[in-house]
Amino acid sequence: MNSEFIPVNIAILTISDSRTFDNDTSGKVLEDKASKDGHRVIHRQIVVDDIYQIRAIVSQWIADPDVHVVVTTGGTGLTGRDGTPEAVKVLFDKEIEGFGELFRSLSYQVIKTSTVQSRSVAGVANGTFIFSLPGSSGACRTGWDEILHDQLDASHKPCNFIDLIPRLLEK
Repeated sequence: MNSEFIPVNIAILTISDSRTFDNDTSGKVLEDKASKDGHRVIHRQIVVDDIYQIRAIVSQWIADPDVHVVVTTGGTGLTGRDGTPEAVKVLFDKEIEGFGELFRSLSYQVIKTSTVQSRSVAGVANGTFIFSLPGSSGACRTGWDEILHDQLDASHKPCNFIDLIPRLLEK
């Protein structure tokens, strides 16, 4: 078990039909927070809310051994265009059910019952962690500050995701 910080390579995907790099506040929040925490953001991309395009990009990243973590923002709501959970869940080798449950519990503290509209999910695919957050910058701050900040830090005890990375592909 590690007790010192270990930086990881992170890929950030914003799912939106209208955002550009100039107005993608959620992707920027995630990039800034990951970098401030000492991680390396090696990819940042925007894709329209289309499950096959989302799945194609995430599939490329989970096939890349240099990507340890994928964080998506957007497409987790209930409208007909919201398809991030459908795009990524089929890729999971294992789902991390507690992530969505904890995110909604923490989000309740801020937006009360509106959190039931979030379908935030997480899982592991090909040894890569995937975390899907809602598209608001507030949701990204909650997800990073309240969950990912600690879980992506090897010094966080009693356990963290970083300690698991060497064992994710065990048979």
